[in-house]
Amino acid sequence: MNSLGSQSRVELQDRGMSSLNNPKDWSWPFWAAVPLYPYGRRRTLRKEIVQDTIWTFDQLHGILYTIVPIRMTIVKLSAGGLLVYAPVAPTTECIRLVNELVAKHGEVKYILLPTSSGLEHKVFVGPFARRFPQAQVFVAPHQWSFPFNLPLSWLGFPQKRTQELPEDSSLAPFALEFDYAILDIDLGRGAFAEVAVFHKRSRTLLVTDSILSVPVDPPEILQLDPYPLLFHARDNAWETIKDNENNRRKGWQRISLFALYFRPSALEVASIGQMFRDALKAPQRSLKTYFGLFPFRWQENWKQAFDALRGQGRPFVAPILQILIFPQGPSQVLNWADTVASWDFQQIIPCHFDALIKANPRQFRQAFAFMEKNLSSSESQPLLEEDLKFIQELEAGLVKRGIATPAKDKL
Repeated sequence: MNSLGSQSRVELQDRGMSSLNNPKDWSWPFWAAVPLYPYGRRRTLRKEIVQDTIWTFDQLHGILYTIVPIRMTIVKLSAGGLLVYAPVAPTTECIRLVNELVAKHGEVKYILLPTSSGLEHKVFVGPFARRFPQAQVFVAPHQWSFPFNLPLSWLGFPQKRTQELPEDSSLAPFALEFDYAILDIDLGRGAFAEVAVFHKRSRTLLVTDSILSVPVDPPEILQLDPYPLLFHARDNAWETIKDNENNRRKGWQRISLFALYFRPSALEVASIGQMFRDALKAPQRSLKTYFGLFPFRWQENWKQAFDALRGQGRPFVAPILQILIFPQGPSQVLNWADTVASWDFQQIIPCHFDALIKANPRQFRQAFAFMEKNLSSSESQPLLEEDLKFIQELEAGLVKRGIATPAKDKL
């Protein structure tokens, strides 16, 4: 194992993760409900963000080894007890790490599901809530499910303990310590909702999918098993990649382009014939390696595409939200962004990618400038138009088929 892996192993042991060598503790038997990698074996990494106050719990999810962190955040309440924002899979390992906090800081009192459409978040809430039977469960408004719109109780939510968040945040039982704002957009066939939560004492903003920042290096949770990083660090099917820091970083940066653009401009996809010819040259042809199939071809400018995406670590709105979701409700989005930007936060914890974004309200608000007509590009730092092309074409196809509605005018 290289030095990066050894460092991660030591850090995890320092954080009380005594189950490193017990794969049974990583088991998630309900993975088929939302069948995303790493399926039935989910590791959990706990990290203290604010001393004795805020902790993040990272796991992984994705497809075709294009994996990113999915994150739960726990905040200690002043009067004792814990608030959980966006639960992750309650594996034995995860619950042990939570219970270490419970033993020191008090019971889990509140569990928040801050989205209505994010299945990758919703699927864990019911099982997590059952592990903490005294906790009240609060959910974002207009919950829905696909392909059948089922009641939350049918999805495993505890019926007697689950309620919708009050629209007025002052009515929530945790209002003295937190403020929150609900973004709610009617998409016709469902709703997009996100609840941004502001922890006043630590000046920390919690968000789900609306804002993210991409780190240069792969997050720690990806270092535990570097295979996905090395898989995407390759330039062809027959290349063997050494496990080192540079290749892990290269794989992560390409994964980021995949995850956020789906098909960035620097990526070419080989023909089916070429893909199978290349697979015959692959040194390994197993299920793990997709039998040697590797259709990806990266142009030399892929690194410049990543640097433009990252924007020196600025917070930004993911391309799929910029093109498919937020233009459906520009006034709701900008009003929500203005409300959030009125809070005096100094850091942001999103549910994906970088675990902590050092950013102020002005920087948060600038991330939504793409929805305004009269703001200069120097202020908004827009994503590259050529990299947005695939998602724009996807949107046009959905509109043509009547699945999506045309974007509303910018304000």
